[in-house]
Amino acid sequence: MNTEGLPLTLALRGEIEDRMRAQRAAWGEQTPSEYAFSNLYLFRHAHDYRYFPGPLPCVAGVTYDGARHVLPLFDPRLLAWRELAGVLGSHDCLFPIPAQALDGVDANKFCWDDSPADADYFYPAENFRGYRGELLRKKRNLMQQLLAAHQVTARPLTDDTAADALAILDAWLRGKQKQPGEADDSACREALALRRHFGLDGLVYYADGLPAGFLLAQPFTPSVAVMRFAKGDDRYKGIYQYMFHHYCAANSDLRWLNFEQDLGLPNFRQTKRSYQPAAMLRKFRVRLRA
Repeated sequence: MNTEGLPLTLALRGEIEDRMRAQRAAWGEQTPSEYAFSNLYLFRHAHDYRYFPGPLPCVAGVTYDGARHVLPLFDPRLLAWRELAGVLGSHDCLFPIPAQALDGVDANKFCWDDSPADADYFYPAENFRGYRGELLRKKRNLMQQLLAAHQVTARPLTDDTAADALAILDAWLRGKQKQPGEADDSACREALALRRHFGLDGLVYYADGLPAGFLLAQPFTPSVAVMRFAKGDDRYKGIYQYMFHHYCAANSDLRWLNFEQDLGLPNFRQTKRSYQPAAMLRKFRVRLRA
């Protein structure tokens, strides 16, 4: 593999997304959340992503912890070990590789491991439709308190409501004591602007007519949606619980929500665990044995 590659641009969306759609179809519900062009594009700067076209196309980048990785746009099980080693080249690992894609990878030539910080949180959509049971009682109570205190409405994210979503994002940044451009602010703003281009489901939520929260979810497989962004104004306690409830209730065919990884951040981890995931979708780093 050459060392340069192509920067990710919107012109590459069809070419890369077609391959990722085929991977999602082959791997099913437990496909890692990275396997969508929108995700690669929105975080192209954070990971220095480069596209390598050809008979064995792939995307190369850098993980949050500094590993130089290759994301294959093909099924790694179909290659002989020398071909797979050639794709890997001088990079540290193939990543993210789902567990079901490891079958057939030559364990004599490759080794693999995974980190809890990389794993996607995977929830039954039914968790959010009813918040049933003792473990989700606090979520249900927060949503009920919000609905008792405010008249909550939802509107599709359109050109007419985009300014309200941006106002919510600004309020979220202030509440987290973040500056513009910090956290995932830049990626979120791009996602808001490109929502139709990427086929994202967008909703803006209002409390007594005032902007209170928004979400951007991505239909991923016929039964899974990935929650790409969810931002709420902290003055409205229960807004997150209501947004997730409303989205799942409005999409009756949805079986699962993928909340992506926690990046090893304690606050992220605590919040995501509190919604009681059914599984953690492990993502493996595959390395050539020394």
